[in-house]
Amino acid sequence: MRAVVERVSSARVWIEGRVSGEIGTGLLVLLGVGPGDTEDTADRLAEKICNLRIFEDDAGKMNRNLEQAGGNLLVVSQFTLYADTSSRRPGFSGAAKPETALPLYERFLRRCRDRGFDVQHGEFGADMEVDSRNHGPVTILFDTDKAL
Repeated sequence: MRAVVERVSSARVWIEGRVSGEIGTGLLVLLGVGPGDTEDTADRLAEKICNLRIFEDDAGKMNRNLEQAGGNLLVVSQFTLYADTSSRRPGFSGAAKPETALPLYERFLRRCRDRGFDVQHGEFGADMEVDSRNHGPVTILFDTDKAL
């Protein structure tokens, strides 16, 4: 799996002119699923992201995780994170097929909810617009093909 995680002061996703998901302080997670990903991959990535200490403590240091910051998540499926950019026109054959990706995307959402977070989300496969206010800015990249 690949994820782009932004620490945000607010974020929302729009689908066909309506807000599908919206958060205040928290994490915007753009999530892509690869063909070799498994339930274990989704579980490990959810654990890592939910416990990521990128929120400031009273001393201004990034020492607080999402729970300690009182934040929530907005998760948006993003198959384009698997783009092959070796040519001018990106190819996306490196992303998992929807029948593989959707259950793992949903598992990731469940694992984050299991930790007590209000998880807002887009709609898998939909054409979406995402607004976010990146706080910091802080943006972290995850690729489960590399060590977590």
